[in-house]
Amino acid sequence: MVDRRRRGVRTALVGEALRVALAGRARTDPGAGLDIVDLGGGTGGFAVPLAVEGHRVTVVDPSPDALASLERRASDEGVSELVRGVQGDATELPGLAGESSADAVLCHGVLEVVDDPVQALQAMASVLRKGGVLSLLVAQRNAVVLARALAGHLADARVALQDPDGRWGPTDPMPRRFDEAGITAQLVDAGFMVHTVHGVRTFADLVPSAFVDSEPGAAESLAELERAASQHPAFRALATQLHILATR
Repeated sequence: MVDRRRRGVRTALVGEALRVALAGRARTDPGAGLDIVDLGGGTGGFAVPLAVEGHRVTVVDPSPDALASLERRASDEGVSELVRGVQGDATELPGLAGESSADAVLCHGVLEVVDDPVQALQAMASVLRKGGVLSLLVAQRNAVVLARALAGHLADARVALQDPDGRWGPTDPMPRRFDEAGITAQLVDAGFMVHTVHGVRTFADLVPSAFVDSEPGAAESLAELERAASQHPAFRALATQLHILATR
């Protein structure tokens, strides 16, 4: 199980970049919280902290159990009136959230598993207001090629490198992975303007857990290394995930 400190390292960069983007959007209406849609937001790992900051968040997720946990989490933090959970998926997004209703859409770890990524991106674009922010987090192909090779599964690594969906074989649990050029092109086709691309979890999945857990200051040092490497092209290409900020 991933410990709390390692989870913090893995999500810190995404949270930091997202808050900068939201602050830029909020300047168009100072003092007012934003309307945010979190597609596949599950138990509210991002939604509830954003509500604590005063934003109104609608979480669209297919799992009733996750939405029940979201409701409890929001209640515990005293932000139930700012968090709304709706059962559904990407294909239903415009009808559930409303067209041109959101200042920001979060889509973290969802595009890999939807039936049609192109349709999902178009649905996200439709619910965003003009100038609205998309925070997109996707699994990257290069990282799994490297991971399979380092684990000694060289044939799997070659398959993942050549497979159109970046899968290493029929038992791969991930339906698809992306590369930076491909996902950027899909975003542009869906009407988005890409502003920043960050590499996420470049080192966090490689550094031994025992070191992060036991060495004083190791988690903080790892977070600083991740931050420094996140926009470096050579290291970004090896990151487990890509975090992309785009506007409609």
